[in-house]
Amino acid sequence: MSRQARRDTRPELAVRRLLYAAGHRYRLQRKVPGMPRRTIDIAFPGARVAVFLDGCFWHGCPEHATSPRANGAWWRAKLDTNVARDRETTARLTDEGWRVLRFWEHESPEVVAGEVARVVGERRAG
Repeated sequence: MSRQARRDTRPELAVRRLLYAAGHRYRLQRKVPGMPRRTIDIAFPGARVAVFLDGCFWHGCPEHATSPRANGAWWRAKLDTNVARDRETTARLTDEGWRVLRFWEHESPEVVAGEVARVVGERRAG
């Protein structure tokens, strides 16, 4: 697990390039308020928009998630904990006034960047 990229994944880089090219500026790996060791993948602090690009395996994608056969019970518990952690993080940020956007790694970077840009624009407009 230590070899798994936690940041700068291929989908994340693709979305960031599109957002930057469209003139949007953001912060990377911003800490979640009051939750140590949790970070927002792409944050727009002024607009209070948090973007997470979740991996299908690690975050339980309903379309592409798989469950390893070896040590299956341990993996099931691990992956279920990840999903619960995601829900807790989303709830915390929402309570703090953030708009949370979660996308799967298999989603088109163009679609993701477009949705992020739309929500950030709406939040900045008031």
